[in-house]
Amino acid sequence: MSEPQITLYRLQACPFCERVVRTLNELDLEYRSRYVEPMHSERNVVKRVSGARSVPAIVDRETGVTMSESANIVEYLEGTYGEGGA
Repeated sequence: MSEPQITLYRLQACPFCERVVRTLNELDLEYRSRYVEPMHSERNVVKRVSGARSVPAIVDRETGVTMSESANIVEYLEGTYGEGGA
């Protein structure tokens, strides 16, 4: 089995992260969760991939898209992988 194309950077018990998880699950997309440091200033792995330390953030290797902000991510996932997407 190959590595999922989508990586989600998230925090435990983060409602914004859970919104993205719900969307990924509703669209039946495989993804890998990477839990990050709770302390904002220590989220260097997220900053390296997305340019910011905010979560949630996703990296979609299928399309080359990297983004953060839950509303933007949900809109992207639904538009790309939902019924109206590819």
